[in-house]
Amino acid sequence: MTSKKSSLIVGATAICISAMLWGLDGIVLTPQLYNLDLGLVVFVLHALPFIIMNLFLYKEYRLLKSFSRKDLIYIFLVALLGGAIGTMAIVKALFLVEFRDLTVVVLLQKFQPVFAIFLAAILLRERMKKNYILWATLAIIAGYFLTFGLQLPDFNAGSKTPLAAAYSLLAAFSFGSATVLSKGVLQRISFQAATFYRYGFTSVIMLIFVLISGALSGLNTVTQHNWIIFLIITFTTGSGAIFLYYYGLRKVKAMVATICELCFPLSAILFDYFFHGKILTPVQWVSAAVMLMAIVRLTIGGKSDSVA
Repeated sequence: MTSKKSSLIVGATAICISAMLWGLDGIVLTPQLYNLDLGLVVFVLHALPFIIMNLFLYKEYRLLKSFSRKDLIYIFLVALLGGAIGTMAIVKALFLVEFRDLTVVVLLQKFQPVFAIFLAAILLRERMKKNYILWATLAIIAGYFLTFGLQLPDFNAGSKTPLAAAYSLLAAFSFGSATVLSKGVLQRISFQAATFYRYGFTSVIMLIFVLISGALSGLNTVTQHNWIIFLIITFTTGSGAIFLYYYGLRKVKAMVATICELCFPLSAILFDYFFHGKILTPVQWVSAAVMLMAIVRLTIGGKSDSVA
């Protein structure tokens, strides 16, 4: 086996594992923090990994002297959108469904590339891929049927699925925006530094948020079980998965990474079945397949207009 092929296998495996860890997080781990305040959860999910990162990435502070105003603005926006708003939105969505429709919420988060490509065309003036509107529309329609099936949306007070779906889409938009903005950041600093500052800036943003909202006082309500979940997320599905993902991304092309990332929704479906006995209806299965196909087609379609 050649070193190039071996590197490809290692990289693809790393991305698949990180994607499966994200599926485990959304279905099994984060929902177990539902007894805590939303802002407090997001604060701890970033502050705890950031404190640990300081043990081996403390030298990254020296980069602060070389940052321009534009660099700081970009890092702040990545932290605000991808860290604070995006994470609060997806956690809120998971809390709302109360262990029901978790798969739907996680799958809807895969709309991230739809928003990222659109925003890249506007903010970075990248050429929009041919048939973007067609594939994006197909993904949105499939997302609707994934959420509601063949029934009309139930907007009664007792139904939380539409609101959870909206929060999940907000998370996808926020993460997609952060992806576009991260391109500018990664042109200047390494992925380790980018992750370090993203978690650091998000921790500061969320600290201000929980201080203003008074949620920080809820630290005394965090149970031993909650702390165990926080630590598991920190070393596995949180910063651990992000480092693993970037490690794999250095070894494979974006097209390969996109396919490997399908382990995220697929693992979410399996975890929801094994841990909660939930399974999608036939209509939702077809919708999920169509939605993911459309999103993959959008992502790996290439930059050239000649690509169909």
